[in-house]
Amino acid sequence: MEPVTLYKTLQRHIPAVAVPYCIRLWEEQPFLFTVKRTRITKVGDFMWRPGRPPRISVNRESHPYLFLITYIHEVAHLRVHQEFGSKVDPHGKEWKSRFQQLMDPIMKEDVFPGPLLRELRKHMRDPMASSFSDPILTQALRNHDEKQKDVILLHELPEGAVFGLHGKWFRKGKTRRTRVMCSELNSRRKYLVPVDAPVEQAQLRFPGFQ
Repeated sequence: MEPVTLYKTLQRHIPAVAVPYCIRLWEEQPFLFTVKRTRITKVGDFMWRPGRPPRISVNRESHPYLFLITYIHEVAHLRVHQEFGSKVDPHGKEWKSRFQQLMDPIMKEDVFPGPLLRELRKHMRDPMASSFSDPILTQALRNHDEKQKDVILLHELPEGAVFGLHGKWFRKGKTRRTRVMCSELNSRRKYLVPVDAPVEQAQLRFPGFQ
């Protein structure tokens, strides 16, 4: 990936003031970066395979602040992997420390609005594997996303409820800590969906499905 391509991509997705910093992180340790269609179970990921360049991806529909946090989250995975390989917990103390270090230069009000920055600072004292694992931070992020302010979150639905997500219908199952086991109605495939995932439509019963 050329720096100019990454620059144009980041310009479309994150606060402009943070773009030079994110480019610098790439220049220090390059990786392939892609913007993906929204995925059900994650907002971003880091992938590494022997003999291939590392890859980082972030969901296209993530609003700018979540996109930025996710980008740094995955770069922290890359840095930890390059230093420790697979010898450490993916979200253990090494990753937490590196994530905190990489986030520190952008923890400013010219990057994040004040109310969001306050909750993000609290979150970064002991960052979790997913921002969705922190309901207060999730709400703060939603407050700065016009498209998300009035949506229903998965944890607000009762078990057994049917809901729409990314154009598919699911039935809510058991909650497992920060994720919910959900069944896609047509294929009956199982997905672990974040408890604070915003659902597009919801109803307690859906005729035609058992």
